[in-house]
Amino acid sequence: MFEQTKRFCDTLPQLGAPFFDVVVFVDGKCVLRHSGGYTDLEKTLPVTGQERYNIYSCSKAITCTAAMQLWEKGLFSLEDPLAKYMPEFAEMTVKTEDGIRPAEKQILIRHLFEMTAGFSYALRSPQLVKAREETDGCPTREVMRYLALEPLLFEPGDRWNYSLCHDVLAALVEVLSGQRFEDYVHDHIFVPLGMDRSTFVLPEAERESLVTQYRFNEEKRIAEPCGKQCVYMFGSRYASGGAGCVSTVDDYMKFLEGLRTGKLLKPETVKLMHTDRLTEHQKRTYTAAVNYGYGLGQRCPKEGGKFVNFGWGGAAGAYHTIDPECNMSVYMGMHLLNSPVQGIRGMVYRFARAELFGTESIEALWQEVEKVSGYKLTY
Repeated sequence: MFEQTKRFCDTLPQLGAPFFDVVVFVDGKCVLRHSGGYTDLEKTLPVTGQERYNIYSCSKAITCTAAMQLWEKGLFSLEDPLAKYMPEFAEMTVKTEDGIRPAEKQILIRHLFEMTAGFSYALRSPQLVKAREETDGCPTREVMRYLALEPLLFEPGDRWNYSLCHDVLAALVEVLSGQRFEDYVHDHIFVPLGMDRSTFVLPEAERESLVTQYRFNEEKRIAEPCGKQCVYMFGSRYASGGAGCVSTVDDYMKFLEGLRTGKLLKPETVKLMHTDRLTEHQKRTYTAAVNYGYGLGQRCPKEGGKFVNFGWGGAAGAYHTIDPECNMSVYMGMHLLNSPVQGIRGMVYRFARAELFGTESIEALWQEVEKVSGYKLTY
């Protein structure tokens, strides 16, 4: 079983990924654990399964789950203006072709989940640079007061744009819960699930506990070590809800299963999170609109679409998905920025599902892998 899934994973090092670690759960049981490659350039350290990674945007699902726990408690409405809880966002400005003008609409909390608030991912914007210079370690809540001074790219709700929305959501969790974001997640997600190697603020003394992080050099076609720091962290006290979590493959699967089985949120809340919310106008700027919709922080099935899974992926190759129809959870650990396999990593889910349930042609899947990757693979 899973011979084709394993073969697919084993092609990833051919394309430039130094190593990978994949796990598949069905009905709450591990049905596949497969890893390959080496965690050092000298190819002397194989994957052990114990590696800690910067999971980057796989953090987003955890952040949205934390916020929806507070929603279930009635602490906010998705239609509430963000400024009701974070006043600095009351009078935003918008960047236009004619210059910067006052925003006509308020940012609503649902815009944060949906990536439609108007923010960018400009980490070196003038106000965020000032936050680094003027604060002690960039506390999460304090950084938002700087971000609010940056003009939005468009009117809230106008379109989808991948951005710092979920970092703002983490700060909102702080306001609503009265705890630092990293502490709230620790107490309400990590501890209940036994995720004892996960954190949103990694002490510098533990930095070396992370596996080697690589960046793919397109010119040389090789992966090169690039340090172990998460590139989206503003400072030592900043908990990036969008990209700041450190975790392991085992820990993250505990999170996925906790989400899938209702340990973290009510089933109807999880359903709400993976229900497509984008308007036709917003989908014009959504990068995955051909095959998927977008819910509350998750790529999700679109009405009448081909796929039934929901999830997301991270900048260094981490990938997660849940298939409610098949009671299936899939996670891939990787630590490669600028990865040449970023566009095909989701195929691990499709191969596994096809081998288990016969949902797609294996031959057609291989043809798609070769088409997307641009390489003739040996498998």
